[in-house]
Amino acid sequence: MKSFRSFCAAIAIAACAIIPASAFAGDADVQVAFSPDGGGEALVLSTIQSARQSIRLLAYSFTAAPVVRALIAAKRRGVDVAVTVDYRNNIQEDRSGKARAALGALVNANIPVTVVGAYPLQHSKFLAVDSAVIQTGSYNYSQQALYNSENVIVLRGRPDIERAYLSNWNDVTARGQRYSAQ
Repeated sequence: MKSFRSFCAAIAIAACAIIPASAFAGDADVQVAFSPDGGGEALVLSTIQSARQSIRLLAYSFTAAPVVRALIAAKRRGVDVAVTVDYRNNIQEDRSGKARAALGALVNANIPVTVVGAYPLQHSKFLAVDSAVIQTGSYNYSQQALYNSENVIVLRGRPDIERAYLSNWNDVTARGQRYSAQ
């Protein structure tokens, strides 16, 4: 147990070194929510609904019908939407067909979908919205996220942080392949 506490302390110190407190100063607006009962999905959906120009989503698990519907609605409003997901979890191990169905719905709505198998897991989970908003956390864009203990954080007003996430989305997406519904 002592080594676990030491490990946690080291992670906390490293996190402070990576993201100084001053990074969140200024005009940033931060919202948090949790699942299963703390509004996690509602915050994700409201973030998608707030988009006016662009959405870039990077997901490990992607089966949540409300998220699919919100992304398609954003596309129909003229928002430039693109999605990148983990290959293994959404294609190779999709025994239920729910991930393929979700991805197929996006493709059929002319939303580009990329699957990434270049890593053992593509485990990042975030939305980059309108060059000014990031939604991230442990929340998987899955049906199970309604029942799991998950967290969501939305950061607005820090375009520099959004650019870093968008750069990561571009790097990860470049390692993937375009998905086509079958």
